[in-house]
Amino acid sequence: MTKPIVAVPADIRVFDGATWHAVQHQYVRAALNAAGVMSFIIPAFEEGYDTDTILDRVDGVLVSGSASNVHPSLYGRQATEADGPFDPARDATSLPLIRRSIERAIPLLAICRGIQELNVALGGTLASEIQEQPGISDHRKPPNVDRDAMYAVRQTVFVKEGSCIAGIVGSGEVLVNSLHRQAIAQTAPRLQVEAVAEDGTIEAVSVIDAPAFAVGVQWHPEYWAETDKPSNQIFQAFGDAVRDYAAGKLADTRTKQIA
Repeated sequence: MTKPIVAVPADIRVFDGATWHAVQHQYVRAALNAAGVMSFIIPAFEEGYDTDTILDRVDGVLVSGSASNVHPSLYGRQATEADGPFDPARDATSLPLIRRSIERAIPLLAICRGIQELNVALGGTLASEIQEQPGISDHRKPPNVDRDAMYAVRQTVFVKEGSCIAGIVGSGEVLVNSLHRQAIAQTAPRLQVEAVAEDGTIEAVSVIDAPAFAVGVQWHPEYWAETDKPSNQIFQAFGDAVRDYAAGKLADTRTKQIA
């Protein structure tokens, strides 16, 4: 059986004056080597897409992290310089894919910027520069270190017993690599909080009553997906859900052919 395929929305990047549609290597590598699925990188455009046409051709959606942030106008706030940088084409591509994948019971894994997009897509809000809030730790990347040290597994999150994430990595304390300066403020009505940091910052959510796997994590399981057990378990669970969806599509096609 051929590997199933997941859609990965791209970021807009400019190199040497040329515009690129890009996804970081770690995400597509983790999809291939840990989840066991192939990736289609979906170009980012502000208009002109037929979301269902994309979803008709894939078996899952992986929404990656990014250096950019969701534009505050999408959750009812006026943008300030502190909220940036922005990528409106990424917003316009990802948010409809998130909503429709949930509606169509297509497995969804949202990471870092992805969990923030998931929250906004379903009606929640975000907070910027959370380290400036009383009682909130500094979740930003440590300065002056290489990438492996930057993404080291060193932060504790508390996974709620009985949650979807607990069914994957276990409940209680789990060490992760969470790096961010924005976070969920008001949780979308359809989201259940699955894990929090020691300071109460939301670190994982799932979609309430979702008909398929629909999980968001603020940390970066993609970076150590082949060597860190909890990171690997998250991608394996996503891959299993994608394979189940693909098998169901294949069975439906065969049934229609026989009929």
